[in-house]
Amino acid sequence: MAKTYDRHAQSVGNIVGLEHCNVRIPDQQIATAFWVVGMGFTRDPYLMIGLENMWINIGQQQFHMPTGKAQKFPGWIGIVVPDLEALVTRLTSVKERLARTEFDFCLERDTVLVTCPQGNRLRCHAPGPQFGDMTLGVPYVEFPVEQGTADGIARFYREIMEAPAWVEDGVATVCVGTSQCLIFRETTEPRVRFDGHHIAVYIADFAGPHEKLLKLGLVTEESNPYQYRFVTIADPDTGAPLFELEHEVRSFTHPMYLRPLVNRNPAQRQPTYQRGRDAFVPGMA
Repeated sequence: MAKTYDRHAQSVGNIVGLEHCNVRIPDQQIATAFWVVGMGFTRDPYLMIGLENMWINIGQQQFHMPTGKAQKFPGWIGIVVPDLEALVTRLTSVKERLARTEFDFCLERDTVLVTCPQGNRLRCHAPGPQFGDMTLGVPYVEFPVEQGTADGIARFYREIMEAPAWVEDGVATVCVGTSQCLIFRETTEPRVRFDGHHIAVYIADFAGPHEKLLKLGLVTEESNPYQYRFVTIADPDTGAPLFELEHEVRSFTHPMYLRPLVNRNPAQRQPTYQRGRDAFVPGMA
């Protein structure tokens, strides 16, 4: 007899990739000291190379940081880095330079918790099976939400965005492609006012969610043929608002879909230079 398989186990849903997180920053020099020197990431060499914006490459994901009044994500941004020990060494080297900012870091078990100069909180992990084959990238973004909203948030992503989503112990998890997710964790902490930060996602069915969002009156920007935006996550039945997070929604036909990103090997140093090791290669020792 032919072998049978659970074909649903290989379904990733409609949201196939989280591409970038976007926050405004007041000082690009401080941002460079943190994101490039301290974290060891790479400034995109091709786009946004002036003083008005900064794109930081992290594997196949990015941080976009236009210059302006500081914004920050209210929860945690998960990041996979190839070497936690090397990360701690780099962060230590910029501690004095960033002394008058919100910058901080600590080692907690097998995770490095980092606060960027303007207060965004990062959980840095070593590669592992829970992140698939990702060795450098952004596997999740986690948001604190009001109690009683996780179920509605999960239904919104299932019914409107057509993405697998489930709730367990007050935490809604939304599947994004093969190794990423959005996490919404219920909390009793006071709600943080939305300040305009956003995420960018690519979806397979571009028109279906758009039609549903229009019916709920949630589309906030018709950007171009390849992109639209919405902010409010609402109960799909009642339309009641549950959480605010701007989504930059992109199609597979977007010109920047799967754009190759340059990532450097931060271990390269002039005194110990190794020919052929300038670029980061997944799995590199």
